Amino acid sequence: MIHKKIFKSSFLLSLLFLMSISVSCQKKNKTQKPALNEHKNIIVGANETEAYLGLLKNKNVAVVANNTSVIFKNDSSKYEHLVDSLLTLHINITKVFAPEHGFRGKADAGEVVTNSIDSKTKLPVYSLYGANEKPSSEVLKNVNMVVFDIQDVGVRFYTYISTLHYVMEACAENGIPVIVLDRPNPNGHYVDGPIVESDFKSFVGMHPVPIAYGMTIGEYAKMINGEKWLDNGIHCDLTVIPLKNYTHNSTYSLPLRPSPNLPNDKSINLYPSLCLFEGTNVSCGRGTEMQFQIFGSPSLPKDSYKFTFTPEPNFGSKKPKHMGQECYGLDLSKTKDLDHLNFSWLIDAYHATSQKDVFFNKFFNKLAGSEKLKNQIEQGLTMEEIRASWQKDLEAFKTIRKKYLMYP
Repeated sequence: MIHKKIFKSSFLLSLLFLMSISVSCQKKNKTQKPALNEHKNIIVGANETEAYLGLLKNKNVAVVANNTSVIFKNDSSKYEHLVDSLLTLHINITKVFAPEHGFRGKADAGEVVTNSIDSKTKLPVYSLYGANEKPSSEVLKNVNMVVFDIQDVGVRFYTYISTLHYVMEACAENGIPVIVLDRPNPNGHYVDGPIVESDFKSFVGMHPVPIAYGMTIGEYAKMINGEKWLDNGIHCDLTVIPLKNYTHNSTYSLPLRPSPNLPNDKSINLYPSLCLFEGTNVSCGRGTEMQFQIFGSPSLPKDSYKFTFTPEPNFGSKKPKHMGQECYGLDLSKTKDLDHLNFSWLIDAYHATSQKDVFFNKFFNKLAGSEKLKNQIEQGLTMEEIRASWQKDLEAFKTIRKKYLMYP
């Protein structure tokens, strides 16, 4: 009897101990941040084939695509290109349109992408970057439907949304419907930055939106239509195939590089803040393996900027800024992820440089969307003062943005 009582007491104590561990783990799990692989639950528009295949049957289809235009298999590490998949499903694709960086995503930023024949599918590929940003009526002749499927990063000067604009405009003018297969915005968790002024409209800033606009490319397409931003206010026959299991606060790690110089999650997170350096004499790390995670210049003081790198030609940058020269700067690869724009690095670099008269180049105002930011930095305004100056316009944009949101 004594042995049975001891055994029973030991068993109850063990059970209580295990239950306490279980409760503790459950509490811990509830407070943990979403894991980076949360994106495995998100279903991209391209994967929702049942929603759009019926719209493509018996049509002559053109696809606007690059290396990110894929249909995922069981997980994000296995995929098939959208064009290859649609051909297998007997969809009559007659041509492909390629944005900046080309159909296979290998061209440098700003490099002219020429028309070509895709070596795998033998389809004609028409460039929408360089001399012909907008599809011509001649090229669209005999096309009945256009499918747009490109992974965006939610930043105004990332040119895929400008390509989207011109595709929608050309299709509206020629009576061709457009289907946008939606994809997540890895910077969709915030809205921030100055708004483009009309005098500074360009291919890196076509619309009156902030630098980080907090919308998926499908939502953005709806806004282009709804705000009548197409030429003469014409309306595009638009269908957006939505995402599943997505919110603007979803953590999403891109399975594929959206462009050659955005190699990982950190570079994508820092890109909205660091890309303005492209309009200065400071390098953003092109010509290294840490693009948009570092910055530096030979003209920055090495006693303050102790991180050094030397840009050399590589994948995505055949002639990087300051090629072969030692640059002094900062390594931001271990910084906390941003939920706002951070221009403090830009402001500090301007005040520290030994070459203020050539710090800014002509491209800066196009990226910023006006002359204001450059003037504010030269006048010595703080980050807080600069941020305060764009808040009124930012709130007005947020009101417009609400009308087109498809996800919470």
